[in-house]
Amino acid sequence: MEISAGTIVSFVLYMVGMLGIGFYFYDRKSDVEKYLLGGRGLGSWVTAMSAQASDMSGWLMMGLPGSIYAAGSGDIWCAIGLAIGTFFNWWLVAPRLRVYTEITDSMTVSTFFGMRFKDPTNLLRVISALVILIFFSIYVGSGLVAAGKLFESMFNINYVLAVAIGALVVLVYTLCGGFLAVCYTDLVQGILMFFAIVIVPTLAVMKLADGSIAANLAARNLSLSLFPETMNFKAFLAIISAAVWGLGYFGQPHIIVRFMGIDNHKSLRKAMIIAMVWVVISLACAVWVGVVAIGMYPDLPASEHERVYIKMIIDTCNPWIGGIFLSAIMAAIMSTIDSQLLSASSALAQDCYKLIFRKNAGEREMMNANRGFVVLIMVFATVLALADLQTIFKIVQFAWGGFGSAFGPVVLMALYSRKTSWQSALAGMITGTIVMLAWKFSPWGKYMYEILPGFLANLVVILALNNVFPQQDEEVLAQFDKMTAIIQGQE
Repeated sequence: MEISAGTIVSFVLYMVGMLGIGFYFYDRKSDVEKYLLGGRGLGSWVTAMSAQASDMSGWLMMGLPGSIYAAGSGDIWCAIGLAIGTFFNWWLVAPRLRVYTEITDSMTVSTFFGMRFKDPTNLLRVISALVILIFFSIYVGSGLVAAGKLFESMFNINYVLAVAIGALVVLVYTLCGGFLAVCYTDLVQGILMFFAIVIVPTLAVMKLADGSIAANLAARNLSLSLFPETMNFKAFLAIISAAVWGLGYFGQPHIIVRFMGIDNHKSLRKAMIIAMVWVVISLACAVWVGVVAIGMYPDLPASEHERVYIKMIIDTCNPWIGGIFLSAIMAAIMSTIDSQLLSASSALAQDCYKLIFRKNAGEREMMNANRGFVVLIMVFATVLALADLQTIFKIVQFAWGGFGSAFGPVVLMALYSRKTSWQSALAGMITGTIVMLAWKFSPWGKYMYEILPGFLANLVVILALNNVFPQQDEEVLAQFDKMTAIIQGQE
């Protein structure tokens, strides 16, 4: 693909701007809570845009359009499931988690699990931190794969160098500014992503020949119908498998940590409205990109499927505007990687390093530990990205399913079940993770997305063990009652 000088200049200026935000929020005197949660002072707009920009990643602009282009309408159910899951995450999880994490003085999801259930063994914190490390390394790796493909397409450079450049830019501003830098870059990036995903397919449609989408669909034997002509059991499982992506939201640490950083739980209603408008329009337009690409590009090789949005920008936009819209792809990638890096490093620092090795570590040491883990995780994720084993869509699917299966039911029961104990939560988390992995690599994995059996197994185990090991600690019960009273406006 031929890239003009104007496109490259616009893109580079954007990258410099993101680095500038990171340096702006650099504070040598910053404490750990400010670095990890921004002092719990975010407004509705920043919280909403940061949560959704962190959520969608390069998957929105490369993975989803590529899967629609390759297979037709099947993955539209994935977008529908994600929109529904987003709504319930803001409605059910956000307010209670914001209040509860302040009551328990928790700065990470892992710490919240340990403090909420008062686990005397600390296994909940340690195991959840390790789960975060494993799946976020894979998740960050998927983002770097997307960044590598973008840089490779734009600058015609070696894939290894392309991945390294993307990793370096995100690493620098995350190290400098922490949570505030991540959230404010996400605000900018979320706005840019929104306009880019709306405008580009609109411009592309104007260049399409009449009937080209229908003709190319027929030539490739694809359909855009939400329901197949013959609804058999296999087709039904495929629809359910795509729609249950929405279950993953309840267990995504990099998304739900945004709820912990807002200034007040009452501000979340406005944030939810902003987030829902953003996500519904963005998902619909990402699907539309894939559909329009079918009309524009009759039969691309498999290696080019996840680059259709890049091709569409280059073929339809003025070079300078094209550079801005290509920056939106990088924005989607960076806004997720930075959030995942911060969530993973904070879990390791707070719930492994300090908890096990340095109980009396001071603020300066913990700041250095957090930054050190950011670097280590990025290095590990870069190694995974260089393997370039799968499509972005498949890598994200695996990591998303892992978090949803391991953490989703635990988060919901922590917020809504007064009687859930640490034994129930720990057993559910372990069971959900094992079932998810076993299902993924079993013959059934090709028929049903592994998040559903993993999520259900986790939930069933917690509910069953609640009758054997009910919560009896008076302090824990009092904290739950306090959280409920605040949510209901009684305090």
